[in-house]
Amino acid sequence: MLRLLDRLEEIMIATLIAVATLLIFLSVTHRFAIGFAADLVAYARAGEMEALTAFAKSLFKFVNGLKMTWAQEACIYLFVWMAKFGAAYGVRTGIHVGVDILAEQLQGRARRMITTIAMSGGVIFTAILTWIGTDFVWHVRAGGQISPDLELPMWIIYLAVPLGSVLMCFRFIQALHRFLTTGEVAHHDHGAVDGLDDEAKDLVKGGHA
Repeated sequence: MLRLLDRLEEIMIATLIAVATLLIFLSVTHRFAIGFAADLVAYARAGEMEALTAFAKSLFKFVNGLKMTWAQEACIYLFVWMAKFGAAYGVRTGIHVGVDILAEQLQGRARRMITTIAMSGGVIFTAILTWIGTDFVWHVRAGGQISPDLELPMWIIYLAVPLGSVLMCFRFIQALHRFLTTGEVAHHDHGAVDGLDDEAKDLVKGGHA
């Protein structure tokens, strides 16, 4: 069951990134096409080329008719969802930036206590976010607010807050349970980062250790 959840989490994040990237590409291409069509109309008129002028006008009318004003808003919402679920993924894989200088200096029971307190703080914080986010979504739904361009119910968009927070809370609980039972804390293997040469990987590993 946990493997299925892990897989769905990864697929969702990858899909959100892919869709947002595609929308940005289409939006930029659309703006470029409008400018190109307008310049082509001006060039054809200046050269008194009737056939090219007619084609350029048709092209401009067609491209301008493809409204992409909603793309920016959609990308913002996609990145919000991606950030919330990406945060939960970060807890699971240990890629969040953390200040662990104190914990690294401690040993035995003291280190275990500090790490437990830190992880418990993450559980409590994300649980509070889940409660506040759920209450906020409930009131937004009752108010019937919709987004300006996409005209989507805003409660669906804000649903990313409680859903992402509850998943992040679960990941903190999972990490805490793993630490209490095995003593292991999830951390990112910097040596596995693509694009780093062997010397850079050794330096990163040395700094991490």
